[in-house]
Amino acid sequence: MDIITATQKFDAWLGERIPIIKADLEHKHALMRDAPFPFMRATFYRWAQTWPQVCPKAAAAPEVLAVGDLHVENFGTWRDIEGRLVWGINDFDEVYPMPYTCDLVRLATSAYLAIAAEHLKIEPPEASRSILSGYRDGLKAGGRPFVLAEHHSELRQSAVERLKQPELFWEKLKSLPTLQGKVPSSAIKGLRRMMPARDLEYRVVHRVSGLGSLGRRRFVALIDWHGGTIAREAKELTDSAWRWTSGRSVKPRGVKARIYYQNALDQSRRCPDPFVRLKAQWIVRRLAPDCSRIELASLPTKHDANRLLYSMGWETANVHLGSGKAPLLGKDLTMRGPRWLHAAAEAMVDSIENDWNEWRKHGEKLHVS
Repeated sequence: MDIITATQKFDAWLGERIPIIKADLEHKHALMRDAPFPFMRATFYRWAQTWPQVCPKAAAAPEVLAVGDLHVENFGTWRDIEGRLVWGINDFDEVYPMPYTCDLVRLATSAYLAIAAEHLKIEPPEASRSILSGYRDGLKAGGRPFVLAEHHSELRQSAVERLKQPELFWEKLKSLPTLQGKVPSSAIKGLRRMMPARDLEYRVVHRVSGLGSLGRRRFVALIDWHGGTIAREAKELTDSAWRWTSGRSVKPRGVKARIYYQNALDQSRRCPDPFVRLKAQWIVRRLAPDCSRIELASLPTKHDANRLLYSMGWETANVHLGSGKAPLLGKDLTMRGPRWLHAAAEAMVDSIENDWNEWRKHGEKLHVS
């Protein structure tokens, strides 16, 4: 199956499960033409198809509750219940039981594409070694959250860099027009439950963000509260794209999907964000300059890519440890040798670039029904 057919079939499958915003999906298709890295971010469904075929040895590995759509820009910060700034994986939209190696290979592949685009200053083999080193150390240590108040000065510097102009974040959100039309009652219920007080006045806007989730309904409630603006977002979820490719039975729209997002949050070795909860089929979260994804473009000019990727590998272990298979994962890693991740990432870079070139030739002809 080529990339055009795969995209058509996946979009149709997704549209059978949840309502799709046509304009956002067309925007996603356009962004997929820009470069291999955003193409990869937007096409986890294609990764789920091709990775087991391109890297069969890597895919033959113990299963954990894995992130799935892991990449170097799926990391960000939040505030824990003590108000401390915490760094880690930002979203779990595609989380599903799958080989633990899927996350490692996808993370390394995204790093290689980011290096090629000059977003990270490190050599590819060194990047995969750093990820593996962090992952192994995280497993051995039993995991540890990344609290930035006392430790991890490099990560703290990256986080603080994008917080220098928080007014830009709020200006962008507040400039969005008030949504015209009905918001699902389940989304409104979830948003209200995550507000700091009852009966607050708010207006709802539609936010276009991310890549892989473009096309899904996202509602943001903006509230003027105690001298400033606060925001809560509800994003609609359904089954992971991994399930679409796995051949396992799926349920039609109207029947509750099997969503593992909350399981991943609850099981991982991390400081929870008290303002991220799964409410029905909606993941509801606080939006703020210090509670959002970190883009590579916002990194300081002089950054330690080695340390950053090591931390990403460790944070991946923090998530996988929730499945209770640390000894099995450590044993499997030992059997794989030192260069398996580099070889797998290189193979996936070639596969992604081939798909991207095909998409640039024919993707604009794809019809969104």
